[in-house]
Amino acid sequence: MNTPLNADAAELAKFSELAHRWWDPESEFRPLHQINPLRLAWIESLVGPLKGRHIVDVGCGGGILAEAMARQGAQVLGIDLADKALKVAQLHALEQGVQGVSYRLVSAEALAAEQPAQFDVVTCMEMLEHVPDPASVVQACATLVKPGGWVFFSTINRNPKSFLFAIVGAEYVLRLLPRGTHEYRKFIRPSELAADCRRAGLQIQAMRGLGYNPLTRRYWLHDDTSVNYLVATRREGA
Repeated sequence: MNTPLNADAAELAKFSELAHRWWDPESEFRPLHQINPLRLAWIESLVGPLKGRHIVDVGCGGGILAEAMARQGAQVLGIDLADKALKVAQLHALEQGVQGVSYRLVSAEALAAEQPAQFDVVTCMEMLEHVPDPASVVQACATLVKPGGWVFFSTINRNPKSFLFAIVGAEYVLRLLPRGTHEYRKFIRPSELAADCRRAGLQIQAMRGLGYNPLTRRYWLHDDTSVNYLVATRREGA
């Protein structure tokens, strides 16, 4: 019996339509390019040097984070279910001569069944709010990582402030993102993500919020997790 795919066809189509713009730093993906150095630095501050680490980037899209980690010397597998985005990621890595990164069209759940406990680090950034069953992805990430390994998530809180900032502000006022990028009902409270992590055997190590100044167009990490936030966890065991 086939397991239903944990993916939203409309979401995949939406990102596929924009696939050719992933690596344009002034496109709809500009925010991802701007926050990527912050994400990478935070991961390294907790994990240590990435050189030689085996990493899987779940929901890698066009490969912005996956390629950055490979440039640090990691062996990175980027996975996604948006075929066009993966082709863009593969082409960009080839054009740039980036070693140590590969991509596969496979779900987190399927890869977890195939390669349990094979990765030192798992990243799943800006992805959970786009799938029907985020808890299933969290469990898959926990299965993929080795005991004692790190799993990183980032997503958006669900409250009136996040609706105002992440949808009204980002999509309609500042136009940082295309309209319809996010659905408020799919946002995830930190307490909900923490509960999913605990059920999956992941222990939360740190949590940070992401701030943005529309005047300076600058992002930074801080302690306010009321809108965008990042979570670092480790799998139980050693």
